[in-house]
Amino acid sequence: MGGTSNRVEDLSHVVNLEPTLPTLDSNIPPFEIHKVPLPPNKTTFQSLKQRLSEVFFPDDPLHQFKGQTCFWKIVLAIQYLFPIFQWGPDYSLNLLKSDVISGLTIASLAIPQGISYAKLANLPPIIGLYSSFVPPLVYAILGSSRDLAVGPVSIASLVMGSMLREMVSPSTDPVLYLKLAFTSTFFAGVFQASLGLLRLGFIVDFLSKPTLIGFMSGAAIIVSLQQLKGLLGIVHFTTKMGLIPVMISAVKREHEWAWQTILMGLCFLAFLLIARHISLRNPKLFWVSAAAPLTSVVLSTFIVFIFKAQAHGIQIIGHLQKGLNPPSVNMLLFSGPYLALAVKTGLITGILSLTEGIAVGRTFASLKNYQVDGNKEMMAIGLMNMAGSCTSCYVTTGSFSRSAVNYNAGSRTAVSNIVMASTVLVTLLFLMPLFHYTPSVILAAIIITAVFGLIDFGALVRLWRVDKLDFLACLSALVGVLFLSVSTGLSIAVGVSLFKILMHVTRPNTVILGNVPGTASYRDMGQYREAQRVPALLIIRVESPIYFANSTYLHERILRWVREEEDRAKAMKENSIKCIVLDMAAVTSIDTSGMEALLELKKILEKRSIQLVMANPVGGVTEKLHRSKAIETLGSNCLYMTVGEAVASVSSEFKEQV
Repeated sequence: MGGTSNRVEDLSHVVNLEPTLPTLDSNIPPFEIHKVPLPPNKTTFQSLKQRLSEVFFPDDPLHQFKGQTCFWKIVLAIQYLFPIFQWGPDYSLNLLKSDVISGLTIASLAIPQGISYAKLANLPPIIGLYSSFVPPLVYAILGSSRDLAVGPVSIASLVMGSMLREMVSPSTDPVLYLKLAFTSTFFAGVFQASLGLLRLGFIVDFLSKPTLIGFMSGAAIIVSLQQLKGLLGIVHFTTKMGLIPVMISAVKREHEWAWQTILMGLCFLAFLLIARHISLRNPKLFWVSAAAPLTSVVLSTFIVFIFKAQAHGIQIIGHLQKGLNPPSVNMLLFSGPYLALAVKTGLITGILSLTEGIAVGRTFASLKNYQVDGNKEMMAIGLMNMAGSCTSCYVTTGSFSRSAVNYNAGSRTAVSNIVMASTVLVTLLFLMPLFHYTPSVILAAIIITAVFGLIDFGALVRLWRVDKLDFLACLSALVGVLFLSVSTGLSIAVGVSLFKILMHVTRPNTVILGNVPGTASYRDMGQYREAQRVPALLIIRVESPIYFANSTYLHERILRWVREEEDRAKAMKENSIKCIVLDMAAVTSIDTSGMEALLELKKILEKRSIQLVMANPVGGVTEKLHRSKAIETLGSNCLYMTVGEAVASVSSEFKEQV
């Protein structure tokens, strides 16, 4: 506890710590002990209703229906389920102009990214364009974000591709692989929509920000290294996703490197990175980065076509089918040996895409000062993935890069998604032959540029400075992805997040409080060096609910505080401990195990002639102590409204005894 003694020397000074009440009566004592009241009595149904409401309906989504007529309730219900009917009636020509500009801008980015990300998921490139057509239309009707640009994203594409490829080869059995991709997308949508319908969105929050940073950084590095196949012109490349196998494969296949492919890839990669840098340095030039991918596709395609580069070792995309999305309901698998793989892939990609989509939507909503309903977003993203799985699309969500472009281009409503989808539709119907000569190396360069921003080593440094446990979680996810596999890295990320939660739950913080001289405040002595101990009292603040998971730990930790304080008092030749004051302000709840721990603690302390009192218990804790009759064992005078009143009352008792 330290060798120096910070203590209040005069006991009478403690008695006068509580400020006097403003009154004209000079006979009022210098402090007044207030009774801790019970909260208003509630029935079991009322208590359960309030608890469930706080868990599942913290935002009170039905408040807008109160006091409305039956007709308006129906109108509000339609607007709640379909946000497009909420802002649609007020839509104007000026809004349309802004949305058309932003929609065309993100379409120029979505088309090359859609083709690239489909390749990343080991799917035919046309699937990426299909996924940029139907899902944005569904989201425009159901989504509540004005800025979210919907389509395939790199992380979900990578995870789906790596998980499915572990059991099914996309080259030897492409039809089965495609069926599993659509089925995984369907289950991802079912999972996402279910979370929104049942209002269980807090499950997604188990993926903490540090673990996501580590996972996404590791995945971005692996994605970039996987593009060495296209960037170097390698034909036979490893299907493994670990850092070491990828690097070994790139070195061993040195004889397959094509200098023409390398030259073209490096030139366009430099062009894309410079364009990205220009947009980052000057946000007003966002269009430079947005237009760079499509410009690269057009220029590289033109170069290949003019110089017949495909005859000199540069691989091209080849034929892409024209026309609208073909139906894929008949390709969904709901039985067979691969069903478990599809469900597992759907759950993981569903969580990742949902986390990214909601985070992106809330980020841009905060910039424009409007609200995004998380549960409605889950339902919108889930339903669009379910619809997409039936129309030859794979998992989609809100993309950060495209949403940033959409925001900077001046989008006003979700109509920008409709404009983007319409542009993709025109491409599907009329422009597909133009992509025949597009070199594969350009897709690799586009993917590298897109995921480059996900690598955030600066965040590792910040986490190390702020929270070592968060740093460990981030590093574990990063190392797991790099050296094991993407799915293993994600499992490690979730495991570390859960471990962190368990650490906080089972090992809550407790601190010793002291009086700040000249005030009635009692603060952590480790933080407030001027805080002084109160003679014969040990004031402990418990900073957590007390329940079965931590009651034994708190029981043992408090006894350890008592032992350490007694040893310190003996060494300093001070008064021994006469009373323990538990500050319960941060104890938001208590269960039967917690109450049993308090009763057991009181018995042990009584044997050592030490009193136990509690200060500032919240209503729920007070109610349970009374209902369980624990208050009778603890003593009717064991509860105080503040720590100051507890100290003053107990100190005055000691003074009278002396």
